[in-house]
Amino acid sequence: MLKPRLFTPGPTPVPEETLLELAKPVTYHRTPEQKKVLADVLDDLKYVFQTTHDVIALTSSGTGGMEAAVCNIVAPGQKAILLTAGRWGERWRGILKGFGINIVSVEVPYGKAVQPGQLQDALAKNPDGVAVFATLSETSTGVGHDIEAFGKIVAKTPAVLVVDGISGLGAMECRTDDWQIDVCIAGSQKALMMPPGLAYVSVSPKAWQVIERNTATKNFYFDLKRYRAKLSENDTPFTPANTLIKAQRLSLKEIRAEGIENLWARHAAMGAAARAGIKAMGLENFAERPNNALTVITVPSGIDGTELLKNLEKKYGYKLANGQDTLKGKIWRLSHMGYCDAFDLIGALSALELALLDAGFKLEPGAGVAAAQRALVTARMK
Repeated sequence: MLKPRLFTPGPTPVPEETLLELAKPVTYHRTPEQKKVLADVLDDLKYVFQTTHDVIALTSSGTGGMEAAVCNIVAPGQKAILLTAGRWGERWRGILKGFGINIVSVEVPYGKAVQPGQLQDALAKNPDGVAVFATLSETSTGVGHDIEAFGKIVAKTPAVLVVDGISGLGAMECRTDDWQIDVCIAGSQKALMMPPGLAYVSVSPKAWQVIERNTATKNFYFDLKRYRAKLSENDTPFTPANTLIKAQRLSLKEIRAEGIENLWARHAAMGAAARAGIKAMGLENFAERPNNALTVITVPSGIDGTELLKNLEKKYGYKLANGQDTLKGKIWRLSHMGYCDAFDLIGALSALELALLDAGFKLEPGAGVAAAQRALVTARMK
């Protein structure tokens, strides 16, 4: 019997204590006890976001958090600057189009990152842009963006910076306040070590001013002003996924116990180890500016990428993610975010080596694992 091992960039593995919390009986969501739980969760989320400003919990997928950002900040017909480097930048595009927003696109090919200078030029040409929409971790390609640089540029303008941090927050350095991110979105099922079902949105004072001025926006369930009105009561305007919120408290306590700087360092070490491992196998990293939440691997010539992933799961129990849309069969996505340690990663690299050998790819068995171990030793010595 094979033990299934999940290495997709969402959902990700969940700690056992958190899963056991989900097995407890359902309780009423308007009790003082539940409000205390929500207060604890929001306080710990501020720590993870690195913000002192409001954080709002939504019962939705991460896309719901993205939609909340769009429909509260930009009204139909207004202009937004969109930075696109992959499928999740394109998710921003779909939401913006759905709300009738005038989109100014800054696009780069898959595998590359939008450069700060490109954003600077777009803002100079479009001073009437209400917001800039960006992605911290583009999980479709493995690219990480220089959000700190974006924040410095946008802060000099009336526009607000809105960041999809769904797969990056908790795995990559992200300092919401210091980097002048006005709205940042996270999802429970990524580095926050939870099943899907919760989205979190941090909102800066600058963003609240834009939201309050913009009376032409259209929303109801995702009206962030409704949620802000309930924050003083540690409550929500609509029925929350209170069982998930209780479980999230446990995973956040684990993050807080580890410490955010240590958390970032652990993910950085695993990212470096994964990149060293695949290089030693004779594989290539797909992302030009890789992030530490996942490693995206270019499928080598002569290998059926989709079939190898099927064999990897069936024969060795490891579930990695395929490419999406035009990248299907062309890349493999190996997540190492959240409830994942160095030994999990080494196991995944070992299984990938075996699957590659099964497919006839020429490599020295153990080369990737050894290189990853050396990278981990180097990280520990720093």
